[in-house]
Amino acid sequence: MAAWARWCLKHRSVVLVLWVGLLFGTVAAAVSAGTAYSNVFKIPGTGSSAAYDRLREAVPDQAGDVDTIVWENERGSVRDPAVRERIGALLADVARMPDVGRVSSPYEPAGAAQISADEHVGYAEITFVKQQFELDKGNTKRLIDRAKDARVPGLRVELGGPAIADAQSPPAGLAELVGIVAAGIILFFAFGSLFAMLLPLVSGVFAVGTGLSAVVLLSHVTDIPEFATLLGSLIGLGVGIDYALFIVTRHRNGLKAGLSPEEAAVRSLDTSGRAVLFAGGTVGVALLALFTVDITLLDGLAVATILVVVVSVLAAVTLLPALLGVLGLRALSRKERRALAASGPEPADSAEAGRGAGRWAGFVQRHPRVLGTVALAVMAALAVPVLSLRLGANDQGNQRTSQTVRQAYDMLAEGFGPGFNGPLLMVAELHGPGDARAFDTLVEDVRRTPGVVRADVMPLPDDGGLASATRALRVVPSTSPQALATDKLVDRLRDETVPHAERGTTLKVHVGGETALQKDFAAVVGDRMPGFVALIVGLGALLMLVAFRSLLVPVTAAVMNLIAAAASFGLLVTVFQWGWGMDLLGLGKEGPIVSFLPVVMLPLLFGLSMDYQVFLVSRMHEEWLHTRDNARAVRVGQAGTGRVINSAALIMIFVFSSFILTGDREGMMAGIGLAGAVALDAFILRMILVPAVMHLLGRANWWLPAWLDRILPHLAVDPPDRPADARSEEPVKVPA
Repeated sequence: MAAWARWCLKHRSVVLVLWVGLLFGTVAAAVSAGTAYSNVFKIPGTGSSAAYDRLREAVPDQAGDVDTIVWENERGSVRDPAVRERIGALLADVARMPDVGRVSSPYEPAGAAQISADEHVGYAEITFVKQQFELDKGNTKRLIDRAKDARVPGLRVELGGPAIADAQSPPAGLAELVGIVAAGIILFFAFGSLFAMLLPLVSGVFAVGTGLSAVVLLSHVTDIPEFATLLGSLIGLGVGIDYALFIVTRHRNGLKAGLSPEEAAVRSLDTSGRAVLFAGGTVGVALLALFTVDITLLDGLAVATILVVVVSVLAAVTLLPALLGVLGLRALSRKERRALAASGPEPADSAEAGRGAGRWAGFVQRHPRVLGTVALAVMAALAVPVLSLRLGANDQGNQRTSQTVRQAYDMLAEGFGPGFNGPLLMVAELHGPGDARAFDTLVEDVRRTPGVVRADVMPLPDDGGLASATRALRVVPSTSPQALATDKLVDRLRDETVPHAERGTTLKVHVGGETALQKDFAAVVGDRMPGFVALIVGLGALLMLVAFRSLLVPVTAAVMNLIAAAASFGLLVTVFQWGWGMDLLGLGKEGPIVSFLPVVMLPLLFGLSMDYQVFLVSRMHEEWLHTRDNARAVRVGQAGTGRVINSAALIMIFVFSSFILTGDREGMMAGIGLAGAVALDAFILRMILVPAVMHLLGRANWWLPAWLDRILPHLAVDPPDRPADARSEEPVKVPA
């Protein structure tokens, strides 16, 4: 790393030009090419995916998203002439708008079922010609404005669906901007220098801008979900700024200790830079585990997030040293430069540890049992709610009551029943003449099934091909999509009703729809979660075993990561499932945890937790190699990294928490979950529990059997041995 750092410093102009060209080049290419996201959410081998595939293959032209316009006449029937005239004009205008393919009106003969039994509520379906993420938001907003114009006293008009929700979401980039501003404030207070503050921000922005642009381009050659950009920006900003922060902090400590700017930059890359490479590698390895779940959506998510993390690491070890070379001593504040000129270099330990961090490290050393027990009890208490974890679907009924999509959802539930917003879709494959009669029998059986309020055969074109050999049945449950009774209805249809209809025929029926899909996903996640977690924990522990040549260090890290993950999901259950504090935070209505969130969050949680463990233990290990004194190594390592880990954690907490502003339910869950995990990990685990345990374990922390040491490959996180008090031989001129 030292040779690499010297090359970047010597050729800093070339490095800066290359990075500027890379950023603007990828951004320009991404803008020119546009996005080609694929939100296909399929789970191979499940009934919901089979139903989706068959219907897509049979009716490929019905590819656009479907949204709804819902209206309620509070004073009478929606069939009243005045209401009919006003809504009819609205629907006619909507049908002529760009991106709208078809509008199905309840005032047409085919749409008679779109008026509630009491005639107070009616709805129209808008079928767009494109998927939601391909639509022009300006056109969708004009549709929303036109619908609002139709409102009069006594006549409520609301809109629901993914395109409407997306059009009313906050402006893209708002959450990222808030996160960057918060990070800048924290960095300024941590460094007291404008230039030092800008270094991690510039590195993070370059990394995220380049990484996300590359993801957009990659969406043209592989399946990348739209959600990947949100998660990629969230992770990229967090790790990109944090990685740069660790390197800049070590660089500034070197300057304060009397090193020249060039030598300080080399030392920072040769110490913290190695830890950054290792930490980025652990995050990437953890994210690779997403491929083992075998779900297309998660594969694309893994590709996007790994790419952003890799670019963040590259920026930290190439762009950052070039910027350090440009700044020189200006990485210190004026006050710090004057103090260095007047009083000379600080002792190495003083440069690396703040007084508060040093006092706290000494306090933990004196009271490891008491503090360790208290920290463990706190984490255990926070983890208890995870025992109530329930995975499922979140829909627009979980949004805030002020949003039009939530009001449309409630109106439909009131007029047509709570299950109307989450219908099941039964898709049948007909292979012989008797299958049509068997399907008709199935329809009647489904209508008599407890928990079903209605079942309508969907009209499909009779083209003499695959569509003619396909039947689709839309089933409305009597309970909401998130109710346990709806889950049981899916099981009843699959285990009893469908087998009875298929018996003695060649008919093949698949039960799908969004509710069934989420149920299948939760089942797949539950089945694969033990192996998934074991793989992530095992790979991370193996990397730490190789890096730190210790048995107990990786075991301690694995246990701490599991504790942090359990407490994080306990926090999610408390907030989103139990509803504690949701009104205060403006998060909408409580509901189950989104089914795909565990497999998305767990690799990130383990990767980020390992980051802090690596930075903490690498400093301890460096001191251990120099002194062979465990108590001193743990104390100095904690004191030397405590302030920077806390600053890094605060940055991540604000960056992740800012994603509440996205309005995206999954993004809010991921943001709060990751912010909570980082807070617990940094402030309780790494600053209390880990050092307390390592003090209690003593020299055993660094023990490794000789035979194992011989067969393990060598992966050095620490730099080659050097005198602890080494100083640059170059004279240092300190400007005032």
